[in-house]
Amino acid sequence: MPVAPVEPPSALRESLDPVTRLTNFPQRTYPLRVLGMSLASLPLIAVMRELNSPWPAWAWMIFSCFLWPHIATVWARRSSDPVRGELRNFVIDSLLAGSWVPLMHFSLLPSAVLLSVAFADKVNVGIRNLWLYSLPGQALALLLMGWLTGFAFQPTASMTVVVASLPILVIHTLVVSVSSYRLLRKVQRQNAQLEQISRIDALTNLDSRGYWQQQATRLLSDHQSQSQPATIMLLDVDQFKAINDRFGHAVGDDVLRGIAELLRRHLPAGAHAGRLGGDEFAITVALAMVDAQIIAENIRMAVETLYFSKVPGLHCSVSIGLANPPAAELGLREWIEAADRALYRAKHEGRNRTVGISSAQERSA
Repeated sequence: MPVAPVEPPSALRESLDPVTRLTNFPQRTYPLRVLGMSLASLPLIAVMRELNSPWPAWAWMIFSCFLWPHIATVWARRSSDPVRGELRNFVIDSLLAGSWVPLMHFSLLPSAVLLSVAFADKVNVGIRNLWLYSLPGQALALLLMGWLTGFAFQPTASMTVVVASLPILVIHTLVVSVSSYRLLRKVQRQNAQLEQISRIDALTNLDSRGYWQQQATRLLSDHQSQSQPATIMLLDVDQFKAINDRFGHAVGDDVLRGIAELLRRHLPAGAHAGRLGGDEFAITVALAMVDAQIIAENIRMAVETLYFSKVPGLHCSVSIGLANPPAAELGLREWIEAADRALYRAKHEGRNRTVGISSAQERSA
């Protein structure tokens, strides 16, 4: 019986995750179905030998355990919707498992093992309610085969039958465990990648807007609770639209990446620099205004020296606005707005300069 874990969607068919809707789904399931059905044949053969089962029962066992896995894969792969075809095969797997129980005259141990494995397969696939969709067919097959065999009932199992039931019980459990572990590790890697993506601005490799806001909020909270020094800087590229218009957006992106590299080079450890959007950057440093202004001025002068090999004639500059943290009852929005007013003053006074606004200046204004 197959073990093919996939990402769990919210319903059996309509809400299948696009990742699961790959044509190689039957192909991935095929070796697991071959393994599971082959192992299931062992307790079936052991019980049927003791019962001296007639040839039709042996023919059904051979078909379901050794022929069906290959037929199922070909059927699903030739289907117009291979994923839907493979889900149909999972339901048929349960139907076959239900038919085996009467063939064994309801021998308790192998019946319980095979039905449990069939149920576990549906759960392990991760498709919501697949196990529930499989139950009616399984029950119908059990009743029909029971009617054909006269509902013969011999629940006790010999030691031979017990031993024959162990391989599918042990090996199936190990395969499910390994598959689940691999899926878990894959999900963990994907989550780590998603977290990394959510934290990094793709163009500049600085903090994303959301992640920078988290760090800025934390620094502001530390300042308000522990009086830790803190300063915010807003940095804007002067005449950035003109750069894009004259040299093209690719060169504009080079300018942003060059400035981002300068920020990484000049900012102290513990500082957080992020791209708010467009050509505007935001930086928080755990320093008093006077120290932050020195860093800001170093950054401003470094930007003037940026050289772009593809456009040697390009020279760019930045304006930087700095602000102290706001009063205790205010938050990050007010802190950014104060730095934005300082940035506006830097632009208004001629660009390519740094302007800092202290709390006292804010109050007097």
